[in-house]
Amino acid sequence: MNYDIPFIPSRINKPRNSGITMMMDKGLSVMQASEFVNVSGDFTDFVKLGFGTALITKDLERKLEVYRNGGIRPYFGGTLFEIFYMRGMFDDFRRYASRYKVDLVEVSDGTVVIEHEKKLECIRKLSNEFQVLSEVGSKISGVVIPVDQWIDMMKTEIEAGSWKVIAEARESGTVGIYNTDGSANVDLVEDIVGNIEPASVIWESPLKNQQVYFIKLLGANVNLGNIAPDEVFALEALRLGLRGDTLTDFTGDTPGL
Repeated sequence: MNYDIPFIPSRINKPRNSGITMMMDKGLSVMQASEFVNVSGDFTDFVKLGFGTALITKDLERKLEVYRNGGIRPYFGGTLFEIFYMRGMFDDFRRYASRYKVDLVEVSDGTVVIEHEKKLECIRKLSNEFQVLSEVGSKISGVVIPVDQWIDMMKTEIEAGSWKVIAEARESGTVGIYNTDGSANVDLVEDIVGNIEPASVIWESPLKNQQVYFIKLLGANVNLGNIAPDEVFALEALRLGLRGDTLTDFTGDTPGL
């Protein structure tokens, strides 16, 4: 803070268990990654190399090192896991992550159908070598997962070794925990919050209205993911009540002028 202002929410320091911001890198260059770290590195915990882009990224090692030097943990998107898994190359996925010194991996089944017990087995095996994030929910529009199944999958994946479970929304923010217009599926979200420790969930929230919704619901230190590189700084302002959308949520009972 460049000035001492009262009633600014307290943000947990990195490395943190809650208040996590995950940025989605869909193809930044090494120079762009460096510029991102300079502007928003202090506010960013994880960078996900989206989809299967880790397979075609130029200077991948250099870019990963830029993020690490900036105090950010990079990892490969869950789609990459699915690309390897559907080809029967689970061990190759482990070797690929190790080759690039990635200590955080994502297990998802948002596109490829994986029997849940087999997904749990993958989580158990990977958790022996890596810290695991597992994603729950379908990337396919129109696929509806019953609420009790969402809860059961999240619980069992945490029990299997997932450090955090990611609530699916895609980069569009129109599937999974959201309706097709980008609004939150309130009943689903409230049921998840009522059954799963909020600190154990990363809510994919690519749109501003979604970020505002979760900050108002769960506070400044809610875990949010799939944030665009040029929105991370603005998200931190939302968390701190420095934008009109959340300004009045963190002012206490001050009388104003």
